[in-house]
Amino acid sequence: MKVVLVTGASRGIGREIAIELANKGYKVIANYNKSEERALQLKEENPSIDIYKTDVSEREEVKQMIQYILNRYEKIDVLINNAGIAEANIFTDVTDQEWDKMIKNNLYSVFCTTQEVLPCMIHRKEGCIINISSIFGIVGASCESIYSISKAGIDAMTKSLAKELGPSNIRVNSIAPGMIDTEMNNNLTIEDKKNIAEETPLGRIGKTSDIAKCINWLIEDEFTTGQIISINGGWVIT
Repeated sequence: MKVVLVTGASRGIGREIAIELANKGYKVIANYNKSEERALQLKEENPSIDIYKTDVSEREEVKQMIQYILNRYEKIDVLINNAGIAEANIFTDVTDQEWDKMIKNNLYSVFCTTQEVLPCMIHRKEGCIINISSIFGIVGASCESIYSISKAGIDAMTKSLAKELGPSNIRVNSIAPGMIDTEMNNNLTIEDKKNIAEETPLGRIGKTSDIAKCINWLIEDEFTTGQIISINGGWVIT
């Protein structure tokens, strides 16, 4: 049985990923930080899912989580770096504190968690890492420049690690979602979402299940690495 760690799994895309993989028979450890009530609800609805509280932007907490998983399950087959935040601000108003917060939560957390998981994957000569970035890491977003930078950094890390870790039989890919119907986009009005759907060739915005299905495929596939897969209904075609 494959052991899968999903960060930021108490809600949104991460929650859907955890449920999808648990239903497929994987042993899922769902990481959360602040949304304890939702994490407990996830566990109650899906008893096979193990939950663990960690701020993945803090190195020592990540180390403790990885050690817990290895002590209990002896391995980590798949790491899904999903945790992250989103904030909008015009570039000239971004403060150093806002920059540090975004980079630490979105980019450093991926670096840190991946670095702590890799020794066990390299030792076993097997592993799969999937990073959740964003379409805005590819095309950029007005008034979300720092967010876009953090996601672009994830994609660059993905490509570099795919080359570095390929000889160890470790695959590294990114999924760069387009507009997905999650709480992160609750700032959009119904009219905003309608307009985006109309601009999208497939005529709708994405669902969390669209991302979870791709995750399942990337875990099972054995010859895809270093790819940035944008699931956006044709909203952006590069």
